[in-house]
Amino acid sequence: MVKIRLKRMGAHKKPFYRIVVADVRAPRDGRFIEEIGYYDPMKDPKVIKINEELAQKWLSNGAQPTDTVKDLFKKTGIIK
Repeated sequence: MVKIRLKRMGAHKKPFYRIVVADVRAPRDGRFIEEIGYYDPMKDPKVIKINEELAQKWLSNGAQPTDTVKDLFKKTGIIK
């Protein structure tokens, strides 16, 4: 099973997330299949950059987004 989820990057107390497609068995910050965007909650306003084509491709192939990624998709208009 494949999930679309966040991979935490950045320094201590300065998180930065990459939105990746990964196997559910892989660790949070470990191996992933493809990177489809990033999310920076520390900037004002928050920065959300997602490759819409790749996101739609993976969603149509059955990848399940996590709750947080689903919210980000709704904010950017990828999911209604």
